[in-house]
Amino acid sequence: MSTMSKKSISTRELTTTALFVTLITVGAFIRVPLPNCPFTLQILFTTLAGVVLGSRLGAVSVGIYIILGLIGVPVFTSGGGPGYVLQPTFGYLVGFMVGAYIVGLFSEKYGTHSVKHLLIGSVINLLVVYGFGMVYLYMIMNFYLGTAIGWWPVILSCFLIPVGPDVFLCVIAALLGKRVVAQLR
Repeated sequence: MSTMSKKSISTRELTTTALFVTLITVGAFIRVPLPNCPFTLQILFTTLAGVVLGSRLGAVSVGIYIILGLIGVPVFTSGGGPGYVLQPTFGYLVGFMVGAYIVGLFSEKYGTHSVKHLLIGSVINLLVVYGFGMVYLYMIMNFYLGTAIGWWPVILSCFLIPVGPDVFLCVIAALLGKRVVAQLR
């Protein structure tokens, strides 16, 4: 019984995790189309999930979002279903989950939740998301779709062009994260 209670999740944690699944879904539909990699608010909400919920629940919230999309609920920017794994942008979704875990570790490690520490965690999260996304896009384009693409076009269209607004979203996430965590405590 005691080991089971250590693994249980509180009503508050369950509710906030579900809230972030919803926010990430909404963030997918607030988008600006760019070649190969659309700009969305997902990076803001996945970063906040890690900051507010911590590493474990932040990653779980993104994981639930991914599972919902893969079982067919149209929560991704271009729909949903198991075939979405073969979309060139699927790597970004995996990166969101890993990035939420990493920024959550920063949030847990630095209990003061200073904007500086949260911003560093947010930028590392951003680099992880882009890293997963660009590598996956390169692999799918070259080895599955048979559309040869070099690293420079991937870096240009999927990092250099969209990274500016996402850095701004990291700043917003750090500022909001500090305030939200303070209010929740």
